[in-house]
Amino acid sequence: MIKFVNAKINIGLNVVGKRPDGYHNLETFFYPVGIECGMPHQPEPFDDIIEVSYDRGEMSGCRFQFVGRQVNCPPKKNLVVKAASTFLMRYNQDYDDLGKFGMFEITLDKHLPDGAGLGGGSADASFTLEMLNEVTGNRYGRKELLDMSVKLGADCPFFLYNRPCFASGIGEELQEIDLDLKGYTLLIVKPDISVSTAEAFAGIEPREPAFDLRFLPYLPLSEWKDKIVNDFETTVFKVHPELEVIKNGLYDSGAVYASMSGSGSAIYGIYMSPEMAIAERERLESTYQGIWLFGL
Repeated sequence: MIKFVNAKINIGLNVVGKRPDGYHNLETFFYPVGIECGMPHQPEPFDDIIEVSYDRGEMSGCRFQFVGRQVNCPPKKNLVVKAASTFLMRYNQDYDDLGKFGMFEITLDKHLPDGAGLGGGSADASFTLEMLNEVTGNRYGRKELLDMSVKLGADCPFFLYNRPCFASGIGEELQEIDLDLKGYTLLIVKPDISVSTAEAFAGIEPREPAFDLRFLPYLPLSEWKDKIVNDFETTVFKVHPELEVIKNGLYDSGAVYASMSGSGSAIYGIYMSPEMAIAERERLESTYQGIWLFGL
């Protein structure tokens, strides 16, 4: 079984409160992107590719292979490994026939950027859970998979929906909301910058957002620039002013809306005109290697 693993962007991200457990309550709107990348009409090499199979031999267990773009992450900390371990441990507790599958083989062909705020690692984890569930007979429903995914990361549950969603809590409380951006063009720029969690939250003061993101579908995209904000830009842009330069450049080139995704460091622009997006990509290609352009 082979699946193409897409990413997400945050449209707005508001820090609304501090939790007793030390985390922060957030409100954001997740929008899946790159779902059709790799297909003939969208050949942009953006999505990760995961292959899951099993060999009914004498040995049982799980083997992993990582190819494509190299990520500075020990295998035991890779979210694909963690997801597989979580699923197989749960399956082994619930059923007594895991041995019949023999050796699971999981290959991750990495293309999505890490440390970008695009949820690439979280997507890999959730797709791995879904694929292992399929090859073992679909014995778990979405609720059980959600229970497994939230233990892997706050963004992971979203990719089990993989539809536009309003998210709250630490990002795991999801409400599907129809938002259709089909026909627009997305340009993503990922500079060689890493943003730590400490940098993102430094100086953040939780507050109620000026706009309720649950009503995003009713707000014309032309008004997003003035009403939809990512609170992390306030702190992150101070430490990495280059990111603000990229965002302003996207607006100058004709983007209807531009923002940092998550806590960065990817900056994206949404364009009505594909030609404007292409021209901006060509302008930036000599400076940044991490640039992707495709239809929404």
